[in-house]
Amino acid sequence: MKKIGLASDHAGFPLKEHVKEYLTAKGLEFEDFGTYSEESCDYPDFGHALGSAIEAGSVYPGIAVCGSGEGISITLNKHQGVRAGLCWIPEIAHLIRQHNDANVLVMPGRFITNAEADAIMDEFLTTSFEGGRHKRRVDKIPCK
Repeated sequence: MKKIGLASDHAGFPLKEHVKEYLTAKGLEFEDFGTYSEESCDYPDFGHALGSAIEAGSVYPGIAVCGSGEGISITLNKHQGVRAGLCWIPEIAHLIRQHNDANVLVMPGRFITNAEADAIMDEFLTTSFEGGRHKRRVDKIPCK
């Protein structure tokens, strides 16, 4: 696994700080693309930085957080090489990896606890892409 890329806005910053503690405890390297405080900011600035790094192959996978998770997810999915999935329970994290080969986990910072985030990250980071019929579908995602 390469370095894991991280991004958040101000609403996601506290959970992203917890994500860094979680990754450090697991011995996993990461690169933080910001934001670096709870000062109001714009999620696209940090979502695009992470999306570009995923596309360039300098980080894999990614974890992103904003208040609802929706804004940063929408931003990330504008990048052709990104498949970002919003997760609020571990079962969704399992399915976005297994069926969609998601390469960015997005979490809603205002709606889940640190313990829930840990369970979601456990599932995302340990589930493999199933391939097969799912690969055919994933291959149809990019706009050509």
